[in-house]
Amino acid sequence: MLETHPNDVNDVDQEKLVECIAACLACAQTCTACADACLAEEMVAELATCIRTNLDCADICATTGAVLTRQVGTSTAVVESILEACAAACKACADECGQHAQMHDHCLLCAEACRRCERACQELLTSLRQGSVR
Repeated sequence: MLETHPNDVNDVDQEKLVECIAACLACAQTCTACADACLAEEMVAELATCIRTNLDCADICATTGAVLTRQVGTSTAVVESILEACAAACKACADECGQHAQMHDHCLLCAEACRRCERACQELLTSLRQGSVR
């Protein structure tokens, strides 16, 4: 889709942008599924923080994916801020799910998706900052 957009966005590494959007959307889905799976566990009360972290991360990742998809009137400051927030949410979620990964496969998969998304956000952020003239 981005290739068909009439805006020329040469300042952005298109490969990193596409990878980040895909990682954000995949992470949002994985975090939502993990939260749902946590709710089905017998020890649901002990997973309350994990569920909350999953849902926060899912919302932030979905929003980041949507913001990155829009190419008209992009604010570099907003994009950088949302990438920082997404990376932080993914790190927090990966750390939390990592604590339950040995007991719950869904938490292991979620932690992996969060780490991939965190990396993709950091790589795009670095690319944007290297390309920016300050």
